Amino acid sequence: MSGICGIIRTEDGAPLSSVLLSSMSQTLFHRGPDDEGFFVEKNVALGIRHLSIIDPDGDHQPLTNEDHSIWVAHDGKVYNFPSLRKELQARGHSFSTKTDTEVIVHGYEEWGEDFIQKLRGMFAFALWDGRQNRLLLGRDRIGIKPLYYTLLPDKTLIFGSELKAIVAHPQVKRELELQALDFYLTLEYIPSPLSIFKDIFKLQPGCLLIYKDGHVQVKKYWNLESLSSERASSLSVDSLRDKLYSLLKESIKLRLTSDVPLGAFLSGGIDSSSIVGLTKELGVSPIKTFSIGFEEASYNELKHARRIVQKFNTDHQEFILQPKTLELTEKLIRHLDEPLGDFSIFPTYLVSKMARSQIKVILSGDGGDELFGGYEHYQAQKLSQRPIASLFGRVLQPFVKKIPPAPQKKGIWNKLRRYSQGFEHNPQLRHLRWMLFLSSDDKKSLYSDDLVQDLEGIKDPHEREPIRTLFLHLQNLDEINGELFLDFKTYLPDDILFKVDRMSMATSLETRVPLLDHKLVEFAFSLPGPLKLKGLTTKWIFKKTMEQRLPRPNIYRSKEGFSIPIKQWLRRELKELMLEYLSEKRIKNEGLFRFSPIKKMLDAHLQGKENYSHQLWALVVFEIWKESYL
Repeated sequence: MSGICGIIRTEDGAPLSSVLLSSMSQTLFHRGPDDEGFFVEKNVALGIRHLSIIDPDGDHQPLTNEDHSIWVAHDGKVYNFPSLRKELQARGHSFSTKTDTEVIVHGYEEWGEDFIQKLRGMFAFALWDGRQNRLLLGRDRIGIKPLYYTLLPDKTLIFGSELKAIVAHPQVKRELELQALDFYLTLEYIPSPLSIFKDIFKLQPGCLLIYKDGHVQVKKYWNLESLSSERASSLSVDSLRDKLYSLLKESIKLRLTSDVPLGAFLSGGIDSSSIVGLTKELGVSPIKTFSIGFEEASYNELKHARRIVQKFNTDHQEFILQPKTLELTEKLIRHLDEPLGDFSIFPTYLVSKMARSQIKVILSGDGGDELFGGYEHYQAQKLSQRPIASLFGRVLQPFVKKIPPAPQKKGIWNKLRRYSQGFEHNPQLRHLRWMLFLSSDDKKSLYSDDLVQDLEGIKDPHEREPIRTLFLHLQNLDEINGELFLDFKTYLPDDILFKVDRMSMATSLETRVPLLDHKLVEFAFSLPGPLKLKGLTTKWIFKKTMEQRLPRPNIYRSKEGFSIPIKQWLRRELKELMLEYLSEKRIKNEGLFRFSPIKKMLDAHLQGKENYSHQLWALVVFEIWKESYL
């Protein structure tokens, strides 16, 4: 795992400075504390901070070919590199290291741009081709590894694994992208290719960027939208279960390749439990597992993790998250680079820190909900299409606001409240309406007149790019797979994977996600939607597949999510921080928001009349980020 950065400009510019490249690279030290490397020629500079996992002695980057005409800086892992290495050696290529990075160099020599189709893994790379005087930036199909870029007015391209590396360049302007801000306050994350900074972009998953002579071209090399469920519909359920089990096992086996110790996160849900169970089946013993719990009973899921620990005899560690750990708040938000409203940055960071004290590589169960339909908002969307359930939600809506939310994590009343709140939003948003915490009316009240004018009005997410285009692809998918597709293209890479990458990399821990192997993803999206959400049973095909390996209580437990008691903490331990960053003076001086609606939310939340934790936390995160970066 690494952090990469670089600069390329047209040849008529002044020679690039290694000092500037070094200052950009230092912002990524946490991503690669083991090694640093640079390649600088007149008009191109590549930098890397490296975490040594495979061939620690030989994996020094940027890495080059025999005649030094091609250079690569690479973040991530190519899991099928042993087979690619053999294929390339058979074609006459000589290897000087045992690393996965070197297959990128020789793969490009052999197959040109098409080499990226052969890579199976998570990656973000920069490849300089001195023969053709061009730079290639590539990102993996799913978006597990991050990559940002900007093109300056003088045609200089600057890129980096994180935004902090790019804004370290003195010519890059730190200007707020208002469309990104609106998406953030609507969704709690910023969808690709937008970033919070104007004119700085995320390279989207499954894309290749080519820079030559001052011009940038972005090509898509992987297209999930073109998959069809027809090829799976003719197979029996038993055959599909066998195929899924085989793909899961193969994916995990590929990700066990490491020259350093590795382990697994364990929540006790079906995703992480499946990974631990199949890792045990592959002969790894004892498996190091790591879990996090809470003092509040409704948030604590350790009993489910302990059941898996006992069954597979893992070498297990637990950490109890207490409010005192909230002293990390400002530190973690600064690690994010851009605002993210996901509360689970805290447990993700702390369980990563615990694991990093013993290992360098961890397996994580992210992705299962988006592949197999694990979220409650898929159930809500399906219910909303039933006339009686829809009528119930609309009738219930006016009454739920009059009764305060329950203090526990979920519970039947809190679920009913959340379900009814979805009917406040446009039904054309599909399941996204249960993922929004600010409606158009809320934003009209919150936003200043200047902000509304700059945004050219308030529009729902599905009416604006990049989400508008995603909705156009839904006609090629069945109803359920369409819901999964929307989250797979937005929420997964831009919230879940963004959070996991930043929080694990903040501790210099490499996280591997077996459920997001692209061959497994392609198979999952070839399955008809009703095999995933069967009735209101989530992840049906996945659960039936893992019955042969896991205890039934871990398979059929209710979905809880990796969350924290933020609504209580904002009333207690985080109260002073919240009031400081959402003070009337700060809000009015800023000119983006009106203080009156913020004051109403603060009062209602602190008095326990309403749960505005999502809205208030999102605003606090933005204010801390703004103070740090603008």
